Amino acid sequence: MEAISAWELLLRLALSCVLGGVIGYERQSRHKSAGLRTNVLVCLGSCLIMVLSENIYLGVEGRTNADPARLAAQVVSGIGFLGAGAIMKEGLTVTGLTTAACLWVVAGVGLAVGAGYYEGALFTAGLVFITLGTLSRLDEWVTHEKNLHLSIHTVEKPGQLVHISECLEDLQLKIKGVKVRADEDEVMDEEDIEESLIYIDLYLYNRHSVKSVVILEAIRQLDGVISVDVE
Repeated sequence: MEAISAWELLLRLALSCVLGGVIGYERQSRHKSAGLRTNVLVCLGSCLIMVLSENIYLGVEGRTNADPARLAAQVVSGIGFLGAGAIMKEGLTVTGLTTAACLWVVAGVGLAVGAGYYEGALFTAGLVFITLGTLSRLDEWVTHEKNLHLSIHTVEKPGQLVHISECLEDLQLKIKGVKVRADEDEVMDEEDIEESLIYIDLYLYNRHSVKSVVILEAIRQLDGVISVDVE
């Protein structure tokens, strides 16, 4: 193993920026948390660490049992922290899993470029770009008609969300996410008793294609429900 030249080093670093930028562009175009700059920096940093690991090994080769992959292996652990920051949980909805996985793959691409495995890096970057661009559209096309968004305006009282959930389960609808927000503009007065109002946003998977009219009618019959909108 010979030390790489300055031109070879420049080539590897530049290529890592290009490949990271290609993947990052796709993420940026979809307004994801880890966009163009993040992916470029992850890929570039991974490439540099791989090159550094090789050069350190060359400096001590034959004098110790140094492992050239040990330093580069820590990149995977470091990416775990970035991935955890990209994953967000809001209510029952978890987002950012694809972005976290993308950062992990981008780090692998950077390591491959840093090791001089250009073919594997190029093929992987291309497959990632195709996967993110094509399969996401296919997924949206398959699930578009099955996904529903219910916005329920209701009185805030104990057990109201449970009653709504049970009603939806009876209709064989799967709840994917829930958001509850206060209605700060309206207050219901009944016999001098003030009851606060809330909005409940429910994200549903309509596996059995239940008609929207049936869902709306079932929710409206629940006590305390003021209005229901479906999208």
